[in-house]
Formats: sequence, C-alpha cells, structure tokens
Amino acid sequence: MSESRKAVIDVRGLVKVYPGGTRAVDGIDFTVQEGEFFGFLGPNGAGKSTALKVLSTLLKKTSGQVSVAGYSVDHQAEQIRRTVGVAMQTAGLDDLAKAHDFLTLQGRLYGLRSSDARARSMELLEFIGLANVAQKKIGTFSGGMRRRLDLVATLVHQPKVLFLDEPTTGLDPQSRNALWDHLRQLNSEEGVTIILTTQMMDEADRLCERLAIIDHGKIVAEGSPRSLKEQVGGDVVTITIADTDTTDEQEQLIVRAQEIADGQAYVSATTPVQDGLAVTVANGGAAVPELLRLFSNSDIPVSNLSISSPTLDDVFLQHTGRTIRDEETGGDEMNNQFRPFLGLSDGR
Repeated sequence: MSESRKAVIDVRGLVKVYPGGTRAVDGIDFTVQEGEFFGFLGPNGAGKSTALKVLSTLLKKTSGQVSVAGYSVDHQAEQIRRTVGVAMQTAGLDDLAKAHDFLTLQGRLYGLRSSDARARSMELLEFIGLANVAQKKIGTFSGGMRRRLDLVATLVHQPKVLFLDEPTTGLDPQSRNALWDHLRQLNSEEGVTIILTTQMMDEADRLCERLAIIDHGKIVAEGSPRSLKEQVGGDVVTITIADTDTTDEQEQLIVRAQEIADGQAYVSATTPVQDGLAVTVANGGAAVPELLRLFSNSDIPVSNLSISSPTLDDVFLQHTGRTIRDEETGGDEMNNQFRPFLGLSDGR
C-alpha cells in the first residue's frame, strides 16, 4: 500500500446497539486509504453490513467517531451522500423502466442536466456491457444483468467512494466473475475507493487489497489476504474422527487427538472442528504419516484426512475457533436483529 495515499475513511471506536441491546458493532477501529479496495469478511450477523450502513449514513451509530472523505457522519451526512455510491444486498430497480431511462433519471436526481444525464447513462451501460439492452425493460433482465445495472446506478454522479454490501450474492459463477472484472476496472483504472462486505473467501481473496475479518461485532484480524494467510503458517491437516456410538465418546477422542498433536514439535496449532481436528504443521506431507501412526497407536479412529494450504477460512478459524462455512446464511445482521420483534425465527 502506497505511503502517499491519504485516509478516505477513518473509524474510531464505532459501536452500534440495536433495540433489545444487541451490540451489532462493538468498538471497531480501522482506516481505508484513497484508491484502496478494502473488504469486510465474516459470517452473517458478524456486524459487517451494519458497519457499512453507518459509513454510508443509512444507519445512525450509537457511539464512536466516523468520517468519510473528510466529512463527519454525525454532522455532514448530505456531503457524504454526494461523495459516495451505495449498492446494498437488494437491488433498487424499477422493473417497468427501460435501462437507459432508469439511469438517466438517476442522473437527473443527482442534478445533472438532461443531456448530460442521458450521455452518462449510455457511458455506464457501455462500461457494464448492457448497451445492447438499453431500451429493454429492467423486469426482463437476468439476475446478473440486474446486479450489474444496480452497480452502475451508484456511479452516475462519479463517486469517490463505493460501498458494496455482498455484491455478488445469488449470482451464478459467470455473472460473478464478470462483476468482479468490472469492480477491478473501477478500482484500478478509475481510482474509485471500494469497500465491500462479503462472506465468500474467494471474493475477498481475489478482489481486496486489504481485509478486516469481523466476528460478533469485533475485528479479529486485519491485513492483506496474503499476509493473513501467512500468519497461519505451514499446511493445514484436517482430520475427521470416525463416528462412534455416542457424541460424548467422539468428543473425548477429539480431545485425546488434540493432546497428542499438541505434543509434537512440528505442530504449530490445533483447533477442534466439526467431527475432528485441524492441525497446522510446517510440512503436511511429512506430518501426515506420523500423525496417523500416533493416532492409530492410541486407538483413535480416523475416517478422513485432507491437506491444504492456508485459506482465509483458516485465518477465521484460528481467531474464532470455527469456520465461516459453519455459519448459516439468512440475510444481513440488521434484518436478523429485528426478526424476533416480528415473531420470526432468527434463522440461526
């Protein structure tokens, strides 16, 4: 990251407490540099969407200091809104409008002259690869086309900062890759500072220059994807203990396996996972035969074993004791917080 870049977002001690007392964001600090591609990675309910809504002035914070592009979210929300673009999880589109007309209207709402708004609309449709359907109604678009149109609708006024809340959720792989390409182009060629939330490790790994991994409202790790994975160290050997007669018996076997693994000099970390154990070692290929021998001698039945290089999920596991993939999906954390008040399950 270039030392010459200045901070476009500065957050100190941000707290957001929802009705009922849930601390969705619990005292986080971070900065985002001008021109940076920054990501919040974490499971549902972690606090990432809430943080993004506070930054984009869509939600009032409980306490803390937050500035965006030099403006305070407390006193200069209007200036922030003219500086940023925001695309939330649900696309805000008019199905009855034609794509070109929809973007033109967005431009007019931001104060552009009619001719400038129409020109900007076509420019954005060309950029996102939808110029050929400019005169078609949005209601006929596929999910991927709708998401791309929703993205460029946030760019009509040429914002310096772009907030994206899980931008590729629900898209097929081809549409996801196409949107990733557009986001990279916006960041690298147009210089737009991008802050996104995601629970997809590959998205965070491929797009983000720097990440904040967030869980239960707290940032548990921060850095580039590469540096975060290097902190895990070595290879991760995931061992599944064979099913036993009772859950207690299997849990006891996992505890014994962890005690054995922890006693080996080549093991740097162990973490219980579902039905087994994740063991971090310097050299997976060399460690596996020895681990299997030790477990066999101790009558610990192993039903499956895999070796992998560290991933961002391993980083999350190291800091929280569980994986992002263990979490259920079911909407952002603000919506989940209000579900009990509507008599609905929280989806957990």
